[in-house]
Amino acid sequence: MGRLFGTDGVRGLAGSELTAELAYGLGRAAVVVLGRHGAGRATLVVGRDPRASGEWLEDALVDGIRSAGGDVILAGVEPTPAIAFHTVDARASAGVVISASHNPPEYNGIKFFSNAGMKLPDQLEDEIESFLTQPEEAASEPGSILPAGDARERYLDHLVNAAEASLGGMAVVVDCANGAASVLAPELLRRLGATVHAINASPDGDNINDECGALYPEVVAAEVVRLGADAGVSHDGDADRALFADARGAIVDGDQVLAACAVGLHEDGRLAGNTVVTTVMANVGFHHAMRLAGIDVVSSKVGDRYVLEDMLLTGAMLGGEQSGHVIFREHATTGDGLLTAARFLSLAAARGSTVEDVAAVMRRYPQRMVNVEVPDLDALEDAADVWAAVRAVESELGDDGRVLVRPSGTEPLVRVMVEAETEALAVRHADELAAVVAEHLGND
Repeated sequence: MGRLFGTDGVRGLAGSELTAELAYGLGRAAVVVLGRHGAGRATLVVGRDPRASGEWLEDALVDGIRSAGGDVILAGVEPTPAIAFHTVDARASAGVVISASHNPPEYNGIKFFSNAGMKLPDQLEDEIESFLTQPEEAASEPGSILPAGDARERYLDHLVNAAEASLGGMAVVVDCANGAASVLAPELLRRLGATVHAINASPDGDNINDECGALYPEVVAAEVVRLGADAGVSHDGDADRALFADARGAIVDGDQVLAACAVGLHEDGRLAGNTVVTTVMANVGFHHAMRLAGIDVVSSKVGDRYVLEDMLLTGAMLGGEQSGHVIFREHATTGDGLLTAARFLSLAAARGSTVEDVAAVMRRYPQRMVNVEVPDLDALEDAADVWAAVRAVESELGDDGRVLVRPSGTEPLVRVMVEAETEALAVRHADELAAVVAEHLGND
C-alpha cells in the first residue's frame, strides 16, 4: 500500500475506503503523536463540511481523540480555513477537518492542522500513520468535549477586518456549493455591505459540489448576468478556494485574482519582498503581467501546501494557484475562499472600480490540456523524441506561449498543456505533442 496521507490529508470513499474505524484510529494516533512532541494534554478543534458521512465520521474521530485522553473543541459545520483560524485562536494543540473539499458527496476526508494553523508536516503525518497499527491502551482519564463558544463570530470579525473597503452598493451572487460556507459566505458579504443573492446554499448532506460551486464557475456567472449583479463568487465544498465572475459573466480564475491582488499591494507599497508565489500551472499571462508590473515570481509545485512552503522560504506574503486557492499570509495560514472574496471584491471597491477592471491587469492566454494514457510514467524522463518536440514548440511560441509536459501524480497519464496567443495555436500544438507522447510512450 502507498502512503495513507496525500497532499491534502486522508481521503477516500466514505464507508469503504474512509471508515469509522480509520477515523477512530486517526484521532487516537494524533493525540499520542502530539503528546510525543510536547503537546501535553492535547486539545483538538474538530470541524466538518455538511456531507452525510461527516456525522458518523465525526463521532468516530472524537471517540478516538477522547479515548487517548485528548480534549475536543467541537466546532460543527465550518469551512476548512475557519478551523485553521479557530485552532490558533483557541491555542489548541491541533485542528482536524472532516471534508473532501471539492470532491463529490460520496467522498470524505480527514486533514490535520498544526497549532500554528498550517497543514501538518509529512514527518508528523507519517508518525500518525505508523501509530495506527499499535495496540490500543485506554487513557487513564478520557478527554472531554468543550464548547466552541463565539468562535464563529471571532472568525467573521477577522474576515471583515481584513477587507480593503466596504462593499456598499455592490450586488454580489455567491455560490456556496451546498457546502460548509452556506451560512458564513452570504453573512460575510452582507456584513461588508453588499446586496447578496446566495445560490446552492441549502446543503442536505448529499448535494455538496453537485454541479455547483468552484468546479462549475459558469453557474454563478450565468446568475450574475440574469440578475444584473456586479459580481459573483463561487466557493467549493469546504470554502478554501474562490473563483469569481464579473458583471458580463466572464469567469475570473485564481491566476487573475492573484495578479490583481499582487499589483494592488505593489502599487500601495505593501507587497512584501516585491514577490508573489504561484505554481508551475500558472498561465503565461500571469508571468507577463507580473513582469510588466515589476514583481518577482516564485513558481512552486502544484498544491497550496507547496505554495505556502515557498512563501515561508522566501518571506512572500501573497501566493496562490489557478484553482482559486489564495494565501494572504498577513491574515491567514492557509487558503481561505471567504478571505479571498473579501480581499478581491474590496480591492475593486477601494479603487472605485469593477471586478472586470481589476482583473484586467492580466490577460489570460488560451490553454489546451490533453491527457495521454501511458503504461510507464518513468519513461517520460528519458523520452528524447518527446522532449525534442517540446523544445521545437517552445521555440516557435517564444515569449508568447508556454508548454508543460508532466506525469500525473495520481493516474497513469502524461499531461500535455500548451498556452498560446490564440486558441487555435494552443489546440494545434497540444494535439501534436500529445500524438508524439502517444507514439513513443503510449500503449501498443
